[in-house]
Amino acid sequence: MSKTVLATLLALGTLTSGALAAGSATPPVDLPAICLANAGHAGMSMGDTSMGGNMAMAPMAADQAHGDLMAGMAQMNADMMVGATAADPDVAFVCSMIPHHRGAIAMAKAELANGDDAWAKSLAEQIIAAQEKEIADMTAWLATQK
Repeated sequence: MSKTVLATLLALGTLTSGALAAGSATPPVDLPAICLANAGHAGMSMGDTSMGGNMAMAPMAADQAHGDLMAGMAQMNADMMVGATAADPDVAFVCSMIPHHRGAIAMAKAELANGDDAWAKSLAEQIIAAQEKEIADMTAWLATQK
């Protein structure tokens, strides 16, 4: 398994250090081939993983654009896991979806700051608008729960 794939799986919580030690296989990735073309990019490394466990730390990136994307994903994953601990399953779902949407916003902002393609930038703007509205809706719903 490449360092990039390993770091990404650890950062996203898809793979835990325990599973890695046990020699578990990499879970399948369901993405178009273009998304996987640089999965073994040598410019990425895991950084310091000495704390162990399932830490949501962003791997070090070769450039600012990729670092911004990874930081948004790492924070999202950590917050989603906390949100999922709510006792009520409906509340847990919504509490996990809020950071999921915040992660999408952070990634969209990284695209706006670093991307060049007009279509991708337009998509990023649409994602920000839609996700912000949905976060407001979820927050309002949570306020009605006991």
